Amino acid sequence: MEEPEVPIDEVREHIEHHAHEEKSPFVSSVALSTAIIAAFAAVASLLAGDHANEAMVSQIESSDQWAFFQAKGIKAAVLSTKIALLEAQEKKASPEDEKKIEQYKEEQKDIEKEAREKTAEAKEHLGRHKRLAGAVTLLQIAIAIGAISALTKRKPFWVVSLLFGLTGVGLLIFGVFFPVG
Repeated sequence: MEEPEVPIDEVREHIEHHAHEEKSPFVSSVALSTAIIAAFAAVASLLAGDHANEAMVSQIESSDQWAFFQAKGIKAAVLSTKIALLEAQEKKASPEDEKKIEQYKEEQKDIEKEAREKTAEAKEHLGRHKRLAGAVTLLQIAIAIGAISALTKRKPFWVVSLLFGLTGVGLLIFGVFFPVG
């Protein structure tokens, strides 16, 4: 999965440049709020990327466990076929083969449990990634609208920017502290 990119450095620099040139407290307030929103966007982006990576690792581990599960099933099937062939030839199968089949079936139960846990873990990380990616998107929109506000010196744009920023921060908090499932 690809880590969300936050292309905000140029926008932030542009706003800071205007804030230094402009002596208006409004532009300075927009610049400050945009810088804070940019910091939240950076944190959300890092967390989203981390959860995407963890989701992928957990899914790979789950797939490995399912392959191991299938390998045990194949081994048990081969032994069962061997026993069936021996019985068809009216020969006695080894008691060790019967025990081995049971052992494989028991091992499969543990392997299946671990595979299901890894699958659930992958789904949890992917769900958190999606929430955090949504937060990054909202925060990027807030930054863009903040830039528009600073350039046009219109307060309604700043209010909309702050609303997007607060919503993005809310989604960031929700993605970090609340389970998906």
